[in-house]
Amino acid sequence: MAKKLRVGIVFGGRSGEHEVSLLSAASILQAIDRRKFDVVPIGITKEGRWLAADDAHSLLAGGDAAAAAARCLRAGDPEATPGAKLLQEGIPTLLAPVPGPQGPAGKAIDVIFPVLHGTFGEDGTIQGLFELAGIAYVGSGVLGSAAGMDKDVMKRLFAQAGLPIVKHVTLMRSDWEKSPRKSIAQVEAALRYPVFVKPANLGSSVGISKAHNRKELGPALALAARYDRKLVVEQGVGGSKSKARELEVAVLGNDSPQASVVGEIIPGKEFYDYEAKYLSEGSVPVIPAKLTRSEARQIREMAVAAFRACDLSGLARVDFLMEPDGKRRIFLNEVNTLPGFTQISMYPKLWDATGIKYRDLITRLIELALERQQEKNRTTYTREE
Repeated sequence: MAKKLRVGIVFGGRSGEHEVSLLSAASILQAIDRRKFDVVPIGITKEGRWLAADDAHSLLAGGDAAAAAARCLRAGDPEATPGAKLLQEGIPTLLAPVPGPQGPAGKAIDVIFPVLHGTFGEDGTIQGLFELAGIAYVGSGVLGSAAGMDKDVMKRLFAQAGLPIVKHVTLMRSDWEKSPRKSIAQVEAALRYPVFVKPANLGSSVGISKAHNRKELGPALALAARYDRKLVVEQGVGGSKSKARELEVAVLGNDSPQASVVGEIIPGKEFYDYEAKYLSEGSVPVIPAKLTRSEARQIREMAVAAFRACDLSGLARVDFLMEPDGKRRIFLNEVNTLPGFTQISMYPKLWDATGIKYRDLITRLIELALERQQEKNRTTYTREE
């Protein structure tokens, strides 16, 4: 009988999407194939404390995370420090007193499955930790994760690859705070209302507003500036009289990625913001989207091209905007490198409609992580004599 792989599921984290991460992790832990994998839950509190074993389960179940963190930080108890706790679970981190993936009991983590949405989870920071530890992990690397999080850099890469994107302006928070009138004039000179104002580095539509006029633009910029030092303002697709269609594709793979069928989100609100995604029940997914065969093929090809343009790995959800009028022009909106991963999230649902069930999708992502690590292990990092 083949040895079971030991998989660490990392969830929680310091971002505004902490609760979404808990939902994704709970779904994965319930569905993962236990015949193939031994599973180690690894929680991160909103304060950034790392928890393992029972304490991680407590965080997942909505228990007292602060008390669990305190137990891990008891002064004078080396077995209770975060480093020791994680080392005992076979987690190689910079907190561990000695390097290496082996814990005192000889257990080792074979692969990490991070289910950390948003800041400090899908922006390349924790991916850098895994790289330093030399452990396989699901999803994109440092570069792809960082590029996929930064909407300004992402759009530059899309443009370089010749992919169609909406007109936009990037502002710095310092410039907005120094001269609001100048910033508003810069936006109005380049774009037509309505516009969407976004923090450049944030997920799940947090801090995003739709501004229909100058009166709404100022508050929208102020809101986005709370969440990031860089602000992206995009011209609305469809103009003031109609809304763009919001289309999504799931991409899976490493160097040879594949695209799922195309899905569509019909928001219950004016646009697909955080409330429409997670709090209200008015948004309706349509899978597959009602498109011509040519349109669906074009969107799937663009999704793979976007995946490659940002040097992504493992998984990504790629979002598009389509003009609702007769032109039906398609614009690439963004990539999401660690999308929501409950069984009812769009990424798994798109693959389910394409022919890959949820449990098999989890297995395939773990296999891709190991394949990517094997490829990286071929690289020489020292000069040969």
